[in-house]
Amino acid sequence: MKWSNIKELLMHILFFLTACVSIFAVVLICVFLFANGIPAIGKIGVFKFLLGTKWKPGNDIYGILPMILGSLYVTAGAIIIGVPIGLLTAVFLAKFCPKGLYKILKPATELMAGVPSVVYGFFGLVVLVPLVQNIFGVAGNTMLTASVLLGIMILPTIIGVSESAIRAVPDSSL
Repeated sequence: MKWSNIKELLMHILFFLTACVSIFAVVLICVFLFANGIPAIGKIGVFKFLLGTKWKPGNDIYGILPMILGSLYVTAGAIIIGVPIGLLTAVFLAKFCPKGLYKILKPATELMAGVPSVVYGFFGLVVLVPLVQNIFGVAGNTMLTASVLLGIMILPTIIGVSESAIRAVPDSSL
């Protein structure tokens, strides 16, 4: 056997073992969550847990309906903000952008995907929260702020997928 074949085999084994460890870790996390969560939910009651409107763990009151609805509202807001901007940016990059500018904008959008969510969160606290406070005169920690921030965070994915899809469609000669 050649040394290059042995190296390749060892790399395959290493990647396989790494993948197995990752899957095992996820399974252990799920087992831990379910093992500790199911008895508590059984004691509280599934409907009381899912449809309860108050969360006061100190008083043994556990209702997550406001958290579920808040997540749905923020997700919907992020989609309303992020999808149009992402689609329009993808159309610009795929059809109208000059090559020189494309060489700058494409890596910039891809670079946004590599920014850690903690950095986006810090940006939201430092920039978006005061901006919402000044514009609307309300507390800056609102669903609008969270929706704008998540809308910015989903832009790289929407732009990348949309641009690829646009480029995959051949130009028609009308």
